[in-house]
Amino acid sequence: MRITLAPMEGLVDAPIRETLTGVGGIDRCVTEFIRVTHGMLPPRIFHKYAPELDHQCRTRAGVPVAVQLLGSDPEMMGHHGARAVELGATQVDINFGCPAKTVNKHKGGCVLMREPELMHEIAAAVRRAVPEQVPVTAKMRLGYDDRSMGVACGQALADAGVAELVIHARSKVDGYRPPAYWEEIARVREALAIPVIANGEIWTVDQYWRCREISGCEEVMIGRGLIARPDLARRIKASQRNQAVAEMTWPEAVSLVEDYAAALQTRLEDRYVTGRIKQWMNYLRLGFPEAEQCWPRARKIREVGPMLRSLRESAEVLEVA
Repeated sequence: MRITLAPMEGLVDAPIRETLTGVGGIDRCVTEFIRVTHGMLPPRIFHKYAPELDHQCRTRAGVPVAVQLLGSDPEMMGHHGARAVELGATQVDINFGCPAKTVNKHKGGCVLMREPELMHEIAAAVRRAVPEQVPVTAKMRLGYDDRSMGVACGQALADAGVAELVIHARSKVDGYRPPAYWEEIARVREALAIPVIANGEIWTVDQYWRCREISGCEEVMIGRGLIARPDLARRIKASQRNQAVAEMTWPEAVSLVEDYAAALQTRLEDRYVTGRIKQWMNYLRLGFPEAEQCWPRARKIREVGPMLRSLRESAEVLEVA
């Protein structure tokens, strides 16, 4: 009953993986996608997206991290899968789910769901190139134009040797608008002999259990829900054991943001660090009313120091109270 932290381009980077896996409850992570085109990428690109390669592909909390690739050239995808393993990857994941227009325009991500035969070629090429003991996995949606391609694409990937498949419960056209069509994941799962992992619209412990019930999947991947509530996976694990656990407080969440900022400052210029903090704050507004109260002021701050002071002041008000 594993819980995987979803890859979210431009947000779920190595520092936030370190921060969230330190909270507990997360069993696995997946990197932001590494874009594969026509030339071999140097090792520094792999390490940029997956610095965990230097640590047995695990976060400091010991949570394994899969390296994700995105591209449409089977041969080059195979070469990059092999290179990832040479550099230390213990799992290679293939992105067939990204809905971004720029990515789809260049024949990457979810647009490939219009061509299950090509999906098969890509996955098979990576599977052939990667040592047998290293799992090759994939993530996709239910389709591109609509939700009718899930079974065909899932079967193509399973036939290519993919060990397990994450399915986001919407099509590309659906975007991220509710609802999530967990029942459609069930239809794909029933047609495949490999494990299927459900993803999409899991924001609460109750939604986790409903997703499992409707999709029939024992495992889930959570993205935005874990960014909004960093303790969600920990509370889900407690519910699996029929135990109660106190919800994370706003001062505790602020401490996580401070740790995240400190880690970012070792990698990025301060002006970019502030932007990343604001991205996370925007999601925390969905999980903490205090973040919503801070937001009008915080969104105008451009420097890291004043941003963190503003958040700390909001937390100290509660601690004193």
